[in-house]
Amino acid sequence: MSILIDRTTPVLVQGLTGKIGSFHAREMLDYGTNIVGGVVPGRGGENVHGIPVYDTMKDAVQATGATVSVVFVPPPFAADSIMEAADCGMRLCAAITDGIPAQDMIRVKRYMRRYKAEKRMQLIGPNCAGIISPGKALLGIMPGHIYQPGSIGVVGRSGTLGYEAASQMKELGIGVSTSVGIGGDPINGSSFKDILTLFENDPETSAIVMIGEIGGPQEAEAAEFIRDNMTKPVVAYVAGLSAPKGRTMGHAGAIISAFGESASEKVEILREVGVTIAPDPSQIGSTIAGVLSKAA
Repeated sequence: MSILIDRTTPVLVQGLTGKIGSFHAREMLDYGTNIVGGVVPGRGGENVHGIPVYDTMKDAVQATGATVSVVFVPPPFAADSIMEAADCGMRLCAAITDGIPAQDMIRVKRYMRRYKAEKRMQLIGPNCAGIISPGKALLGIMPGHIYQPGSIGVVGRSGTLGYEAASQMKELGIGVSTSVGIGGDPINGSSFKDILTLFENDPETSAIVMIGEIGGPQEAEAAEFIRDNMTKPVVAYVAGLSAPKGRTMGHAGAIISAFGESASEKVEILREVGVTIAPDPSQIGSTIAGVLSKAA
């Protein structure tokens, strides 16, 4: 079983005709993703890789019945695209776009709160790698060949470290149920807690790998959730042990500004609630293997 997407999920690509959108749409199609349309204002009626293009999300949803979208729209226009997706009843949107202004994302978050919780679109990202359910569907920019189907859920702020974890696990014969990149921006759509909840409720996910980094309170909030709600084992790696305070490292959200935001503090907070810590990125796979062997 997978969370969020599977091989039947009808997907729209916002920004399909652009160089990046077109390239990754081809990759997603080749992986087996059920892409039913693309949306680019003023380009309706065109066709990319056999995918029909529509001028608006409303037109595309009416024609295809899509329930999920992926955003490859340039940063100045990406927030409007996300809000258009929410307006058209999408249940899920993965915003891959990097560099969306923080003020725009504040506007997006405020806009989405107009909807009742049960009708509110789930947003993954922005500045994320997307979602992959190995052997079923890919929504984003993840290299599908490194993911082996299995029962380990992966969630991380860093896309490349998520790839590294999947590659190490594959070498050890360990597969992934779903991998979710929540993005490294300071204002994003979904948190560790949101995705951990889905993995906890997924009967075919047996354990979770969580990849954090310096900056922000998300790992501490995840630790509280793990302590109070998780029954499945969690392995974590937190990047940035040597990062200096007050300097942005990598992602826009990776800046230490308060207690509990450094890597070492996050490691201790997670360890205290029973999370197994991978000591360095080269040992994520072996750490999860050790946890699984103990649980067997």
